[in-house]
Amino acid sequence: MLVDSHCHLDHLDLTDREGGLDGVIADALAQGITQFLSVAVDLSSSASLVDLTAKYSNIYSSVGVHPLQKIDQPVPSVQQLVDLAQAQGVVAIGETGLDNFYSADTHKWQRESFINHLQASQSTGKPIIIHTRDAREETIELLRQYPLEAGGVMHCFTETWEMAEAAIELGFYISFSGIVTFKSADDLREVVRRVPLDRLLVETDSPWLAPVPHRGKQNEPQYVREVAECVADLKDITIEKLAEITTQNFHRLFRIPAV
Repeated sequence: MLVDSHCHLDHLDLTDREGGLDGVIADALAQGITQFLSVAVDLSSSASLVDLTAKYSNIYSSVGVHPLQKIDQPVPSVQQLVDLAQAQGVVAIGETGLDNFYSADTHKWQRESFINHLQASQSTGKPIIIHTRDAREETIELLRQYPLEAGGVMHCFTETWEMAEAAIELGFYISFSGIVTFKSADDLREVVRRVPLDRLLVETDSPWLAPVPHRGKQNEPQYVREVAECVADLKDITIEKLAEITTQNFHRLFRIPAV
């Protein structure tokens, strides 16, 4: 039994997808993926994902505004995030964070938004989902400045072991996506080897970043199995054991009951 700890089901292109979203979920279930966390990227999706979680008992959602989503919009307030987080099925705040790789020019907006998300996490007691690129020191600095009892996850991790270690010390989990299967990801695979099993998660970040051998296709939750197989090999354990551990970690972090 596996979970997809981070996907964006509302961003899948279902135009020619047999069965639509039902087909996506059915194919994932056939691969042993039983639960899904569909992550919000803006206030609109934060609200609309509630309809998705109401329809499917095994799909959960978050509320948040992605650091690359600034298109002449105001910084989301703490109260907006807290209010949205009260909806049924919402288990996390985010994704949020800092991205100086793609959008360093919006750093001031990103930082203010990130702080508001951290404060919303403190207020609600829900864990936070963090996107970070080329902002290692500042991200850790802010996590220390705004300590979170509920912890959180560094999603789609591509940074250094030193950053992963610092995040783990602050109560965070480290989640790996299909990038870990890419030929160029030797350094990242070394990080996987060093992350403790009890702090490990797997994800797709679908519809993006399809793992080998599905590169070039739209990513789907069913492909988290390829991510898990790669991680299990790196940890020198069976896929069954890796699935058991990462599922338990998912339930513990997001306080989700087992199915």
